[in-house]
Amino acid sequence: MRLARLARAAPLLVRTAATAATADPAAALKAGDALRSRRRRFTEDDVAAYAGVSGDRNPVHLDDAFARGAGGFQRGRVVHGMLVASLFPALIASHFPGAVYASQSLKFAAPVYVGDEVVAQVQALQIKAASGRHIVKFATKCFTDDDQTLAIDGEAMAFLPTLQLSTEAME
Repeated sequence: MRLARLARAAPLLVRTAATAATADPAAALKAGDALRSRRRRFTEDDVAAYAGVSGDRNPVHLDDAFARGAGGFQRGRVVHGMLVASLFPALIASHFPGAVYASQSLKFAAPVYVGDEVVAQVQALQIKAASGRHIVKFATKCFTDDDQTLAIDGEAMAFLPTLQLSTEAME
């Protein structure tokens, strides 16, 4: 895996064995490459702000007793799934400024509780050139518990203006 120049920065580019042999720090995104975010802890304030902006005031997000009781979430309040999923377009845009997020499918596999740390990962599955842009299909995954529990699984499609990684994301 290629982490040499990127190791001090996060998000990280992770190269597969197939692409690592020819990789250099300025190389373009290739099918099989994965980008990983920094660990992100979602707080009570994050959940409250998202509830205010989105209007999603479901008590499983805002009321600990309700979440544990009627909601069935043993550890209490859960973070809005769409708030956690917002890490995917943020991760892509941080590496490819000007990227346009076109679609996303999601499966919420396990809850993310308030206070949990998560890591988002997107992996380029397919890349097509079209009209001066690049259409990239990504596998999207979000993990909790030190990468042991898959919380979100899905796929996304984004239009990238370039396949070159932004140097700002690497510093």
